[in-house]
Amino acid sequence: MVQIKLLKLQESHIEKVRIWRNSEEISKYMFTDPVISPEEQKQWFKEIKKKETSKYWIINVDGIDVGLVSLYNIDMQNKRSFWAFYIADPSVRGKGVGSAIELNILRYVFTELKINKLCGETMPINDRGFKIHEQFGSQVEGVLREHIVKKGQFHDVVMLGIIKSDWEKEIKTKYEVPKITIEY
Repeated sequence: MVQIKLLKLQESHIEKVRIWRNSEEISKYMFTDPVISPEEQKQWFKEIKKKETSKYWIINVDGIDVGLVSLYNIDMQNKRSFWAFYIADPSVRGKGVGSAIELNILRYVFTELKINKLCGETMPINDRGFKIHEQFGSQVEGVLREHIVKKGQFHDVVMLGIIKSDWEKEIKTKYEVPKITIEY
């Protein structure tokens, strides 16, 4: 069994995140086509550190940083948040890491943050991302047609969501949430 930790994003991580984000393997599923400079990455980190409406973690598996998780647009008045994650290191794919991340974030937002709805957005080409969210209870809530432009072509964005009552009735009872460490 692998040991998974979500480490609070630190300045020492940002160059690694920049490299991941600039890689074709990760950026093909993102909503932009950037080539992020070190200066732009430092500015991004400064901006997210100021926000109380977001949380970022590095996914660490057996002592190796392999990806990123973000909760963003945390809206405590309306009890909802958006989230996303990616695993940049292909050597840990297929080992249950994505499932463990998904289940632990659901548990965290619904039981600790007391959020009622967790939302996500993905492009239809991201089969792996779409399927894991759907497996753990997220439902398609809509499609934003030709919503973004990547490499000069329009792409749809699929809106997903799961509410706390669905988590409690269908997912929490069906799956055992693997124990991982989350830094707060």
